[in-house]
Amino acid sequence: MIRRVEVTCDQEYKARRIRGFCHLYDGQEAICIGTEAAITREDDWITTYRCHGVAMVRGCTPTEVFAEQFGGALGASRGKGGSMHLYRKESNFYGGAAIVGAHVPVGAGLAFYHKYTAADPMKMSNASFAFYGDGAANQGQCWEAANMAKLWKLPVVLVIENNQYGMGTAVQRSSALTEYYKQGGEIIPGIQVNGMDALAVKTAMAAAKEFVTTGNGPIFVEAKTYRYHGHSMSDPGVTYRSREEVAKTRAERDPIEMTKARLLDSGLATADEIKEIDREVRDYVQTCLAEATAGKAPEPKELVTDIYTTGEQDKSERRFRMKSWFPPTIRMPDRTKSYVNFQG
Repeated sequence: MIRRVEVTCDQEYKARRIRGFCHLYDGQEAICIGTEAAITREDDWITTYRCHGVAMVRGCTPTEVFAEQFGGALGASRGKGGSMHLYRKESNFYGGAAIVGAHVPVGAGLAFYHKYTAADPMKMSNASFAFYGDGAANQGQCWEAANMAKLWKLPVVLVIENNQYGMGTAVQRSSALTEYYKQGGEIIPGIQVNGMDALAVKTAMAAAKEFVTTGNGPIFVEAKTYRYHGHSMSDPGVTYRSREEVAKTRAERDPIEMTKARLLDSGLATADEIKEIDREVRDYVQTCLAEATAGKAPEPKELVTDIYTTGEQDKSERRFRMKSWFPPTIRMPDRTKSYVNFQG
């Protein structure tokens, strides 16, 4: 389903129905699929702006993913975040973060919560998973978060999705150490896993969670993967790599084709059953696209909601939301247009 949604996003972007930034996840699907299979919804997950796939495995529907990019009220962030800011608090998915590497300390903070509230810090139930790319791996804030997590023995899994290129720069040109799972040296251990293999990812993430929740502190997991699209939809993706390279990866390492082959070889599914699944997914995604397209824009009051809160959950909302608090006066640059006694 993730692949079909991303291909549809490509089409909608080219048709100019999706505007702004759009970073697609096709080629990297095995990482989020394998991770979700290894953990629970009580584990925290925070990731980069390439977040459509993670949002869906954490429970967002294709309708919510499409609508968010259309700026619609049905969107995962009610049309106020766009492609890079999908969230689902109900399943402890904290985004979708646009600033490279800036969310990794937040992931460490989520891990601090788990340790702080654990009855036994040597046997914690849940962990935090902070995902970032090879382009962020040398950011100072990532290193600072890792250092603090080790000092405090926080249950955080630091996952580097190494798709070989940080925007248009190959890892060999940007990193002195291209085996990112070794970044912790002798202090923080690391695992490297085939990020195109969902079962391998599941095994690695399960082991990583077990390690960090038993008082050992953080661990690095480097998932070696590949993105089929360019860095974003504004990047054709063929100025710094060849079309042949992309085609070779699709032919030899595609995560979906690998899974199909396993199902067929093991007798768990027939070719006809797989074709039927493909048809059902295609129809479902098109239904979701139609629903998102027909959806309404957010109400004007949404411009000032979700900024201040009363600290109480709004139980009248279908999805998780805190009650908004509005200041009595909202001053505009033209003071004659300021709002006084504003009620939302």
